[in-house]
Amino acid sequence: MRTRSDSTTTAVAAAQAAASGPMKPPDHIKLRENDWPYWDAIVQARAATTWNNADLALAANLARTQADISRLSLELEDEGDVMVNARGTPVVNPKHNLLETLTRRAVALSRALHVHAEATVGRSQDAGKKLGAEQAARGAVHNASQADDGLIPGLTH
Repeated sequence: MRTRSDSTTTAVAAAQAAASGPMKPPDHIKLRENDWPYWDAIVQARAATTWNNADLALAANLARTQADISRLSLELEDEGDVMVNARGTPVVNPKHNLLETLTRRAVALSRALHVHAEATVGRSQDAGKKLGAEQAARGAVHNASQADDGLIPGLTH
């Protein structure tokens, strides 16, 4: 039986998960050094209690994929979009095809793991409402900072 998201049990589990830091992969999963920042971001996108070993294996694949995307993007910056082949003909850098494949894989894995934007942030129309509220708050903070006479503490950044 699932517990309610507003229950005491869920609150205790959330506090324990937050105190213990990002989850570690199962022993049979090996991550490269550059995979770890992506791993941490992925496993923190869902509550720790919702992960199982099969999901963690997919999360490791997603972390590897995202690290590879970053590496390939940097290589493409250095090498350029067009290369000259052995016959002297300009051709599209073949790393673009690999980058496209990895990007599609990352999207598919994100959906399978429910760590894509709609799952973690909500529907775009709801995000638009949140953005509107945030922009209004920014405007209020800006207006308050313009009228600041230093007598009353206010919001700072």
